[in-house]
Amino acid sequence: MLREIRPAIVLLLALTAITGLAYPLAMTGIAGALFPVQAQGSLIEKDGKVIGSALIGQEFKDDKYFHGRPSATLAPDPNDSTKTVPAPYNAANSSGSNLGPTSKALADRLKEDVDKLRRENPNASVPVDLVTTSASGLDPNISPEAAQFQVPRVARARNLPEDQVKPLVTASTEGRLLGLLGEPRVNVLALNLALDRMAAK
Repeated sequence: MLREIRPAIVLLLALTAITGLAYPLAMTGIAGALFPVQAQGSLIEKDGKVIGSALIGQEFKDDKYFHGRPSATLAPDPNDSTKTVPAPYNAANSSGSNLGPTSKALADRLKEDVDKLRRENPNASVPVDLVTTSASGLDPNISPEAAQFQVPRVARARNLPEDQVKPLVTASTEGRLLGLLGEPRVNVLALNLALDRMAAK
């Protein structure tokens, strides 16, 4: 019986060492060597200080900044651990809202957000990604249309002509991967950093 069990144990230990230790360490090393920025979390620095990641959105409330998609992520309520409170872009609790198309809470929030955006820019239709959350709640990107929609508000808040802000959106727009995959997008943090750099000149 030991003769039959021994090869199984040896094979289990060998495969555990190969697939559980050697392979992950090799892939981590290769990824770090070939893609050092991405392997470290695609971190974005300003004045030598990490201010975010190109992969995780951030909440911008000030009118002088472009805003990202709404985020439905939550965190434990500090006053009552049995409840949760909104915590936009909480990477420790990535999730969508799970509210369906018949949800009154979702319909009310959408109406409120659309009305607010229409007051902000009454001459344009509201892009859908400015009122809908992503499945992860962490999306760092918006569509070029969503960024252009916000140009009048950002320009007003910064006392800049719109024609000075629009080219920043165009310059910050990333195309489809290999010209085929995904949709054109604008990273909100990168766009806001470019906006700050332009204002500082």
